[in-house]
Parts: sequence; C-alpha cells; structure tokens
Amino acid sequence: MEDSGYVAIRKTKPSGRAQHKRDADATRRRILDAARHAFAEHGLSGARIDQISRASEANVQMIYRYFGGKEDLYRAALEDTYARIRALERQLDLTTLEPEDGIRRLVEFTFDYLRDNPDFVAIIRNENIAYGRFANTLPMVSDTTLPLVQAIDDLVARGRESGVFTVSIDPAQLYVTILSLCITHLAQRHTLSAMFQRDLGESNWLSERRTHAIDVVMTYLTAPRANG
Repeated sequence: MEDSGYVAIRKTKPSGRAQHKRDADATRRRILDAARHAFAEHGLSGARIDQISRASEANVQMIYRYFGGKEDLYRAALEDTYARIRALERQLDLTTLEPEDGIRRLVEFTFDYLRDNPDFVAIIRNENIAYGRFANTLPMVSDTTLPLVQAIDDLVARGRESGVFTVSIDPAQLYVTILSLCITHLAQRHTLSAMFQRDLGESNWLSERRTHAIDVVMTYLTAPRANG
C-alpha cells in the first residue's frame, strides 16, 4: 500500500495524577470564588461555610481540608482578591508605554476594574472596617504592590524628564489619588445617591465619572506651573 504521508496521532488521556490536580485546582478556584463573594456580601462573621459549600459545589470537609477554618479561608480569599488585580496591572506593562499613555491607562484600568468587580470593593471595605487585621498578616499585599509603585514612579520620572509632566509626586500618593477617584462613588454609592437624589451606579453617570477621573489626574500632572 502506498504511504499516504499522514501519521496517525494517538490521543492519550491525561494521567490520573494530572487529572486529579486539574480537578483539585478547579475545586479550589470554585471555593475561593464562592468565599470571596460570601465574605464581600456578609463579612467574615456573617459568611457561612455551608453557604460557601453549596455555592462552590464542594462539601464542607473538602473546604476545611483545602483551607482550614473560616478565618484561614477568609485569608486565602483576601489574598486571592489582591493577587487578581495585581496580576492584571502587571499585564498593562506600564513601563513600555509613554508617560501620559501609561498613567491614563492605569486610571482607565483601575476605574473599570472596580466598576466591574463589586466583590473587590466590598471585601476591601470590610477589611478596612476590621482595621486591616488580616491584610497585615499577608506579606504579598505589600510585596505585589511594589512593582506597581515602581512602574508609577518610572512613568512620573520619565514624564518629568521629557517635560510632559510638570510635577514630581510620590508614587504612593498618586496611586491613592487614582484609587480615591475610582472607588469612593462605589464604596459610598447608596449614601451619595441619597444625598444627590440620583443613582451613582447609573451607566451615564459612571461614564462621566470615568472621564472626570482621567481628566483630574492628567491635568494635575501636566498643568503649567509658575516658576518658584
């Protein structure tokens, strides 16, 4: 028979160990997602393991085996909350962008991420009510923030050197300003909506707020300043 030139490829199933690892990773992810939502909505004291179990389709014993007690699960969910946003910030690759583009992109990303991830806003708010009790026990909270601070510092320094930015500012100060512009209307949405008799979660208002946040940051960095 003439050789057709094609080689049959035999499909192999993943090994039992590899399949088990994938299943375990998927289960851990479901538990973390359910836990983050529960802790965001109810806080540490109000969230219940049995509710997390049902939402994640993982039995209670499995949750305890993977994460330990409820405080350990909360700590893991909080760590995962920070890890998610920091990982996406790294993907912005700010140090490769021109200073104005990099700062604008960071403001846009921060605004959009907080708008689209209410669990992040809620769980961080709850952690602040607890005076950062658990965040202070997680070295990764500060460790993973360092690259962001360095990237902001690099953008500001390059902007100053090129003359496009007219002010020097501590990168932590600048990031807190960006975060404040992007989160206050979310963290205080209901009271602010009552004050102004309009829904601060409405899409047109959020679009205006997004533009305003970008303009405030960029104007501050680029506004002409009198000598001396």
